[in-house]
Amino acid sequence: MKTEIYICSIKGCHLTEIMSFQLNLPPSEIGRLARSEQSAGDGETKKQSREDWKKMKELEEARKAGTAPAMTDEEGKDINPHIPQYIMQAPWYIGAKTPTLRHQRPQNEKQKKFDGLNVEVKKGVKEGPVARKWRKGACENCGAMGHNKKECFEPLRRRMAKYTGEKIAPDDIIPHQLNYDFEGKRDIWNGFDSVELTRQIFDDYSKLEEAKQALKEADLEEKFLRKANNEEKEGDDEDKYAEDMDMPGQKFETKQRITVRNLRIREDTAKYLFNLDLNSAHYDPKTRSMRDNPLQGSRKDAIIETQYIGDNFVRLSGDAEEFARKQLFAWEAYEKGTDVHLQADPTKLELLHKEFLQRRDTFKQTAKDSVLDRYGGHEHLEAPPKQLLLAQTEDYVEYSRHGTVIKGQEKAAVKSRYEEDVYPNNHQSVWGSFWRDGRWGYKCCHSLVKESYCTGEAGIVAEQESIDMPSHLSVEQGTVALREISTDDQPDKQEKKKKKNKDKKKKKRKHRYSSDDESDEEKKKKRLKKALEQEDAHQKRMTELLQIDERKRPYNSMCDVRAPTEDEMEAFRMKQHRSEDPMAAFLSK
Repeated sequence: MKTEIYICSIKGCHLTEIMSFQLNLPPSEIGRLARSEQSAGDGETKKQSREDWKKMKELEEARKAGTAPAMTDEEGKDINPHIPQYIMQAPWYIGAKTPTLRHQRPQNEKQKKFDGLNVEVKKGVKEGPVARKWRKGACENCGAMGHNKKECFEPLRRRMAKYTGEKIAPDDIIPHQLNYDFEGKRDIWNGFDSVELTRQIFDDYSKLEEAKQALKEADLEEKFLRKANNEEKEGDDEDKYAEDMDMPGQKFETKQRITVRNLRIREDTAKYLFNLDLNSAHYDPKTRSMRDNPLQGSRKDAIIETQYIGDNFVRLSGDAEEFARKQLFAWEAYEKGTDVHLQADPTKLELLHKEFLQRRDTFKQTAKDSVLDRYGGHEHLEAPPKQLLLAQTEDYVEYSRHGTVIKGQEKAAVKSRYEEDVYPNNHQSVWGSFWRDGRWGYKCCHSLVKESYCTGEAGIVAEQESIDMPSHLSVEQGTVALREISTDDQPDKQEKKKKKNKDKKKKKRKHRYSSDDESDEEKKKKRLKKALEQEDAHQKRMTELLQIDERKRPYNSMCDVRAPTEDEMEAFRMKQHRSEDPMAAFLSK
């Protein structure tokens, strides 16, 4: 609740300082102020006049424009004049008599207090006298306060301190729980004693230096003894002391025998002096590299003399690459404890390298097989190439705007999914290369039975003779022709006898069929009728099978595989449904 009394009535306040500040007092305080003013004055409360309100607004505008000084709080800090009134106005329960923003700041009594990072926490055991008997709540094993039997670091005693009361260990210091903030809880160096660590590092370094000094003194004594006894040979001096020599521009490690070039030898010609032309290869002084050949386009003699054709050049001709690979293998083997050297013992290095490659390949194959045996996936290794799976290739092919291939790989011919150039049963052609009377066969022998044995030219002759004869004689004539084929190698006398027998049989058959034409037609009709009934039953059976679920269909492996007869073929043609026939729909009804 806001009052409308004059602000100037407050003791010790100035109008210029609190012109835009309004008191927000409780109702009891407002009533008390009103009664005091009535008793002091003429019995009426003073209200703010129009001129005072106008001056207050002008003062606010001047403060916002910066021409008048800003209001100050109880601490002497300036209050931003652009802060809205509802933010700057303090609640009535604060009891603010002067302009303030204390209600917008964190309250000190409500702030959590945290321990600092420099607070030391004592740990370990207590100093002073040790208890003489076991106390309740102490460790049953050692008798110290601060932990239980499960957390005790001492070995489990055969006779515990709880039952003997002897050899009581000093009590543990129980550190008080510190209240850390977010950073203090996650500070890994909290409670770290830098002085103790520095002392420990100094002690370790001092011990290491003393050990090095002792080894150096022992080496010097050994060298003096060798010189005194003349145990060294003059011819071996260069080899023995070559390891201790400081080679210019090189770092020679005696343990690994690896030479690393880090600086140019002063006697060698610098890279940037090979060619003084400004348009030659660029030299980078920061990295001391010249990637291109400085003598590009020069005569060959100059390149051979300099032996430098750029940093990007790598000598890969001959066995240089293999030599570098073996040198790297020798260094790695020496670091792992194998005494081997490329120049000193190349045969040993070659055998070790071959054995290493063989073991590596065996290990890779064993790991691969073990993973495949455990988790499976052999079928994925036999997958087609990625070009076929993704229908993509990186082969360059150039097309015209009409889509024809101009340059590049030609379109490969589509191969059949069946096996090609495979002729079973001694055939010379594939099944389906011959066609006669709506039936497929082999072209080499005109056989119409699939997976039959090839009869060659004799089969073609027998097939022609069966065509010339009547249909009811074709089967018997074919059997006779086959018998002729099997007896081709017999003497000519047997062939003549068979021919005579054939002629006699032919005459008898002609005479018999000429007299019984009517009876043959009746028999043929009966056979056709029987074949039609069988075809109807077969189609009905196939319709029933197609309606059954394919997982419940019976197998068809016990049926008799033979060539169909003429009557069965005729019945099949008569019962065959022709979708292209316009009258087929009417006939089916």
